[in-house]
Amino acid sequence: MRYDIKLTIDYIYETPAAGARQILHVMPLAIEGRQRLIAGSLHIDPKPAMRQDRRDFFGNALTELSFTEPHSDITIVLKARVEVTGGAAPGPASPDLPGLARALDAHADLGPRSPLHFLSASPYAEPVRAIALWARSHLQPGARVSEIVERLGLALHREMRFDAEATTVSTPAAEAFAARHGVCQDFTHIMIIALRSLGIPAGYVSGYLRTLPPPGQERLEGADAMHAWVSAWCGPATGWIEYDPTNAVFAGDGHIVVAHGRDYADLAPVRGAMRTAGGQTTDQSVDVIPVEEPVA
Repeated sequence: MRYDIKLTIDYIYETPAAGARQILHVMPLAIEGRQRLIAGSLHIDPKPAMRQDRRDFFGNALTELSFTEPHSDITIVLKARVEVTGGAAPGPASPDLPGLARALDAHADLGPRSPLHFLSASPYAEPVRAIALWARSHLQPGARVSEIVERLGLALHREMRFDAEATTVSTPAAEAFAARHGVCQDFTHIMIIALRSLGIPAGYVSGYLRTLPPPGQERLEGADAMHAWVSAWCGPATGWIEYDPTNAVFAGDGHIVVAHGRDYADLAPVRGAMRTAGGQTTDQSVDVIPVEEPVA
């Protein structure tokens, strides 16, 4: 499936910023057997004094910006065409938890996608006892790791309520879990904590999601948003799978990957610092538009 994607992020400052440095994670990845980046461009207004496009440790496309002149606003516009050729549902049978532990003990690779990076606490995924107990309560004897991932994702989807107004980027996962409401970021961090508490390597995936309007209604421009879901390592045979607890599905051809990391801190769409006073407002819109396949 091919998609044209447009992301627009606007920042407006109450008083001009004297300088700023920012890091962007917005460009879709090229993933062999899963996703092809056909074309992509990133436009910044005003033009930064310095721009560097590179890869971060996890292999994600990263753009670093530096502004040295005073500016009252910044507009970031991404345009990309992506072809999604596969999903991230389980393949071959995965081991049970003891088998996974043995596989991890034998794992020596410390490359970017090594599961060993995704076992320990990270800034947005600190251990939470209540989440660990909840995860244990949903275990079934002898269950395969991929089955555990799906079972926890389904349970979280049933018990959590999506509420766009309930939390912010800084809301702790423990707070969102206790209230049983939040956004995709909260669903994802809670599930990561739950899986890691069982010894299952788990990470954060940011990306774009194709959304469909209600039956009989036209699709609204800008109605889509950046999304987040979970990746979990299910042993050497199965490898990494991806589950979207917000929607209770394995990642499929409507999930377009931007970045992989341990949690939101590794791959926030925009992250940085600036010299300014007063507040700011921000607005984000995303369009994910299916493209008709060419006729052979």
